[in-house]
Amino acid sequence: MSKRREIIDLRSDTVTKPSAAMRRVIGEAEVGDDVYGEDPVVNHLQERVADLLGKEAALFVPSGCMANQIAIKIHTQPGDEVLVGQGAHNWLFESGAAPVISGVQVSRLPGDGRFDAAAVREAFKADNHHVPPTSMVSVENTHNMGGGVVWQADAVRHVIAAARELGLAVHLDGARLWNAAVKTGRAERDLAAGFDTVAVCLSKGLGAPVGSLIAGSRDLMHRAHRVRKMLGGQMRQIGILAAAGLYAIEHNRNRLSQDHDNAEFLAREVDRIPGLSVDLSRVQTNIVMADMVEVSGGGAVGDARQLQARARERGLLFNALSAARIRLMTHLDVDRSDCARAIDILGALLTETADSSTRASEG
Repeated sequence: MSKRREIIDLRSDTVTKPSAAMRRVIGEAEVGDDVYGEDPVVNHLQERVADLLGKEAALFVPSGCMANQIAIKIHTQPGDEVLVGQGAHNWLFESGAAPVISGVQVSRLPGDGRFDAAAVREAFKADNHHVPPTSMVSVENTHNMGGGVVWQADAVRHVIAAARELGLAVHLDGARLWNAAVKTGRAERDLAAGFDTVAVCLSKGLGAPVGSLIAGSRDLMHRAHRVRKMLGGQMRQIGILAAAGLYAIEHNRNRLSQDHDNAEFLAREVDRIPGLSVDLSRVQTNIVMADMVEVSGGGAVGDARQLQARARERGLLFNALSAARIRLMTHLDVDRSDCARAIDILGALLTETADSSTRASEG
């Protein structure tokens, strides 16, 4: 099969297909019944991830959404409040699950998805009968809607310290913690230190077809196992999925730096296209946020959703997050030549839009 693909898919780092080598380990995986704790491969995966994150135990779950919602459930009581950052995945992209599953109120802290210890202290509500008592703080690293930005070590440390002072549980939504580790050069266990629970994803960036894990103390994971059962997440012969996850962890973590390099290249070149603007300082990992702006002379460039539809017709896929912003994500199924083609397509589309606008104004 030719390396060049007809479609360039920059919608997400979850769109990757299992490689031939990954498919081989899937096909050869030894399996057992995980409900009875007898699947050797998933047991190995859970032990491996727990060790990587510096936690006592880990539990394999079907999705990052389930991992995050399990964490909220085991750290809170109905009527509690959970503090998260602006645009947090467990607030914005999990179908309103927290109030339904755990009966909690989710409050967003000011910032770009990242926040500081002062914001935690300011938002904290003590346990009294007038307000929902705050019981948990959730950190997302890297932060999706923040553009893949990485938390600074001191900021995390201070947030955890504030949470401890206030008696709050602390959860890390580390769906893309692998990217943060590669970007900072720090081990995942260092980035996860101090958190009660940590969620990591195997299909974001690492190329596995499905699966996430939640990690923490043995007692918390015992409780998490029960919640997984309640949510319908119990599985049987899942060694075939765990094998893909193990392969992804051992072979696809270090190569994430290539995705970061491609995102930097993509961001730099997209920022040069009249009608699009990228804050290059915020392109830290594999996510590029580009805003629609007026071209020199005041010509309009149209709507991001229209641009998304027109790009699809030319074989380029990405997500429009609003009328003015698009998101482009690099991953292991996208190389530098794909990024260059994407830049060419976007440039042509924006030029056509500007020309059309000019003609309309002159007419």
